[in-house]
Amino acid sequence: VLLAACGGTVDRYAVPAPTTDAAMPSLSSRYATIEVRQVSLPTYAASEEIASRSDTGAITSNKSLLWADEPSRAMTLELARMLGVMTRAQVAAEPWPFLDRASAQLDVRVEEMVSDADGTFRLSGQYYVAPYSGVGGRSGLFSITTPVTGEGAGAIAAARGAAVRQLAEQIARQGL
Repeated sequence: VLLAACGGTVDRYAVPAPTTDAAMPSLSSRYATIEVRQVSLPTYAASEEIASRSDTGAITSNKSLLWADEPSRAMTLELARMLGVMTRAQVAAEPWPFLDRASAQLDVRVEEMVSDADGTFRLSGQYYVAPYSGVGGRSGLFSITTPVTGEGAGAIAAARGAAVRQLAEQIARQGL
């Protein structure tokens, strides 16, 4: 009881899953199986605290507003799920859970993942698709901006979900 009285409440925000898989595009992939490596995030975005950038450019976070899951893990799982739905390929986050080896590995490195003072959410970086055959690797840059509709951390979480969906679609169209 004493410990509960000492700590304040902490709100955790999950990124909403797409309402239906049918709403996602159906895209082809040259790979039947794809392993998604753990997404690399900048330090401020890898923290469980939800970060935002002020008009001055300072990135700050609030210790009482947290992501529901560790951001790198959550984004990796989101990408794997969305790519699997979009391409109908067998997609899983690392470590590869199947006995046979995946056809290709996807590596996503995020440079920027932040809610801006102008009411947008920004996600940028680079992705790499490396086939295990060693032939035909691809890479691409991404710079995605989605609106933060509404106020607070729930709106930021929804904007992040929309940005990751756009990233998954870009990777499926251009990299897979």
